[in-house]
Amino acid sequence: MIAREKIAKETMTREMMARKMMARMAGVRRVGGRMTGVMTPRTSRGAGAKAALLAAVLAATATTPARPWQMAPAERNPQAFPIAVFGSDERSPMPAKYKEIQEKIGIFFNARRRTVCTAFCVARDVVVTAGHCLLGTGAEQPARFADFWFVRHFEAAREQSRVAGFGNGTATQHVLLGSQHLSIHPPIDATRDWALVRLAKPVCSKGVLPVRVLPIDAILTEAGAQHVFQVAYHRDYLPWRLAYSRPCAVGRSFEAAGWRQIERDFVEPEALILHTCDTGGGSSGSPILLDTPEGPQVIGINVGTYEQAKVLMQDGQVKKRLKANTIANTAVASAAFAARLEAFQQAMILSTPAEMRELQTLLARRQLYSGPADGNYDGALKAAIEAYEKAEGLPVTGLATEVLLQRLGGGTAVERAREGPKRRLRRAKTEPG
Repeated sequence: MIAREKIAKETMTREMMARKMMARMAGVRRVGGRMTGVMTPRTSRGAGAKAALLAAVLAATATTPARPWQMAPAERNPQAFPIAVFGSDERSPMPAKYKEIQEKIGIFFNARRRTVCTAFCVARDVVVTAGHCLLGTGAEQPARFADFWFVRHFEAAREQSRVAGFGNGTATQHVLLGSQHLSIHPPIDATRDWALVRLAKPVCSKGVLPVRVLPIDAILTEAGAQHVFQVAYHRDYLPWRLAYSRPCAVGRSFEAAGWRQIERDFVEPEALILHTCDTGGGSSGSPILLDTPEGPQVIGINVGTYEQAKVLMQDGQVKKRLKANTIANTAVASAAFAARLEAFQQAMILSTPAEMRELQTLLARRQLYSGPADGNYDGALKAAIEAYEKAEGLPVTGLATEVLLQRLGGGTAVERAREGPKRRLRRAKTEPG
């Protein structure tokens, strides 16, 4: 038996992208009940950008989705498939009592990479999603973070924003990931598959979903009382309208796999939620919610599906691959990211490449960072910041902040600390990247 994790990220096909390119000269139009067209440089800002942006997403996702991590071929009769449905499909339209949730969830997409995920609001300018939605997995090259958009309440197309820093090459500084590299094979990194994303605009204007940390035993108890549910966008179900899945069973051991075997397959299994909420493509990054008297609270993030593949071996070689067993869907418990979330919300992230280069240089002088002083925030710089924070007895965040730069003696940060808000804003607008 070979374990693996299948990711519920929606991948757009080459056929979709070809259609998008053909529509570029046509602008935005309606054809056969589907929106076509894309955002062009002329409509990248202002009221026209919204129509073009939504047209691009709808056109790009109107036909055949891919199986996870594969490009789907063009088909004459396209159809979508669920990623993991356990027994009968229990997804349904959003109940009226959860209407407010719709205002706090949206799609997180990258038209260049042809991917769509779900994300949810935790602050006016911060959303949470799955880390692989930005990074990919395995041999995939990470996308440019500046290419991602978040559209809140996609059905109504209320508000949308790109990642903060997209305009001056500093978008990576505004994304905090559980891991810079993810594995879908044992040891599986599902519990590190989370991302906190700061947006360029405060589009989460209708409120946020509160995050609650619960131990796994408490989550199992709540699920047993049918208090756990999921809300997500799914390509195969009510395309790009939120679907509700409840009740969601949560378990440790399953008929096809016991916990002793499962915990060997995952990194940090204590933060792993194995659930049977029904999912489809695009549901990665969606919240696992707890129904409470105070309203729904986030207890985890849906990230993938746990499978065990069967193979026939001969002389140490795989001779035949058999149909895989789907064990359960995987989610990362909020305990894995909640502490980082508070620090991320409050942090004053460095806003220019020049500041980042100065930070890299200062950490290198302390022999904590050995990478290039290129102004980019990556795994090596995050590790160097964490090492410094540990050595100084500070809360470990891994964030490249103004406070950190000032503490290291950075001249830029000291100057910024002495400046007034208006001058700082003016300099941020005029300083070259």
